[in-house]
Amino acid sequence: MLAALVAASILTARRPAYGLGALILTTPIAFAHEVLGTTITLPKAVLIGVLIGLSTYRGILGALRKPPAPLLLGALGLYFIATALTIIDAAHRGAALRETLKVIQYVATFAAAFLCYHVDGDDAPPLVAVAIAAIVVSLSALAQEVVGAPSGLYIGAAIVPRIAGLLEGPNQLSGYSEIAVATLGAWSLTGRSRLLDVALALIVFADVLTFSRAGLIGLGIVALVLGVVGGKPAWRALQPGVLGLIGGLAGTAWWAIYAHNPGVIRASLQESLYAGGVGNRAELWHAALRMWRDRPILGIGAGNFEFALPIYGVSGVRTHANSWYLQSLAEGGVVLFAATLALLAAIFTSVTGKDPLRRWRNGSPWILAAFAASLALVFHQTVDYLVFYPKVAGAWWLLLGISAAALAREA
Repeated sequence: MLAALVAASILTARRPAYGLGALILTTPIAFAHEVLGTTITLPKAVLIGVLIGLSTYRGILGALRKPPAPLLLGALGLYFIATALTIIDAAHRGAALRETLKVIQYVATFAAAFLCYHVDGDDAPPLVAVAIAAIVVSLSALAQEVVGAPSGLYIGAAIVPRIAGLLEGPNQLSGYSEIAVATLGAWSLTGRSRLLDVALALIVFADVLTFSRAGLIGLGIVALVLGVVGGKPAWRALQPGVLGLIGGLAGTAWWAIYAHNPGVIRASLQESLYAGGVGNRAELWHAALRMWRDRPILGIGAGNFEFALPIYGVSGVRTHANSWYLQSLAEGGVVLFAATLALLAAIFTSVTGKDPLRRWRNGSPWILAAFAASLALVFHQTVDYLVFYPKVAGAWWLLLGISAAALAREA
């Protein structure tokens, strides 16, 4: 960890674009170690190193005053305050403190990405890093088709694997894939390369085999946005993604044949049974609403949902609400829910502007990628809670930081 921190600080001091690339590459790789009651991960070490490297540039923090950075930092600040307030009445204050510190990590991630790109606007290092990270994540997930996956679907008498790779679970991989596909696809509109083609095909292929229904819709949202903005040429640029989709559908067909059951397609809205089940959304959402009704203002405390489930009739389950919005209501009441909506409003205000189509078509592809990924994640998180996971949220805030810096450079 120390070596990663030192290397990241030296890289960033020499070329901030390389530090930004290091952040992108290490985000999906935890390599976690417990130290003095907290978790030290590779991305955290690299993030600290990048911030140290950036400190060698005189007056660097002044760049954060350039729009839209103040808007996004202000919204993140409100989100931090709302999360921190839940510590007061939380039954498990350690969990609430953990979630509060996590927001600080996201603030630092956004600031680091913004400042790196502001100082060094070379697109190649971060874009190559996105493509390499997508390939590594995809291959780690696809390997689980052979060696076994962390979770699965009960389809008749068969268990069909739901791959996750370096991510914590299949839904998390799907969320990460939406960010990667939005970035790779947006840049493919300006010009394809072999690296982008391979990365795009593989990440779509892996995404399909997560069997995440919301993730597939999110992927469709990304494709629709890119298609509308790019017009007819977009579909040619996105051909590698189509090949990945065909590969994923072929894999789905194989598992349906293996299970002798088309249920693997998951066309029904009925909840599926998971190997190592973690409850179902109906009971989790009902419990979340009951928690909110009991504590409507500040909720039960950030990170406390999983501990409170037995009190609300959900026994033998320790998980999240499977919805960012219901999780916010349950754990932080109307205060955290309002802060969540304010954060989303700030994000979309920053990436749209007065003439969004012109901005997306003529501006940096990072801006279009940030909008497409954010739109997909906003929908996806109605039925999944993805920002809890730094591998997903970190990738999102890195993209938002780069896009904000691109907007500042174009202003």
